[in-house]
Amino acid sequence: MDSFIKSELAKLLRHRLGIIADHALRDRDPGEHLAQLSSVSGAIEKAFQEHRKGLPPRLCHFLSQASFHKALEYLQNETEG
Repeated sequence: MDSFIKSELAKLLRHRLGIIADHALRDRDPGEHLAQLSSVSGAIEKAFQEHRKGLPPRLCHFLSQASFHKALEYLQNETEG
């Protein structure tokens, strides 16, 4: 798997977790919080669709099922392994 694609997917997945964890934004402006979450989720889906042929089957499974936490764990373990 291309290390650039791996890095970009991991970056998007970490960004999504950051948005989810931003309780201050969620409490202050729920609409903006949802818009940011939707935007990053769309970017993850777009990257997945553009590069799915070059991704390992297990990672494709996680991304196609929106198991984003598992996808990030997979990418992190692949980098460490």
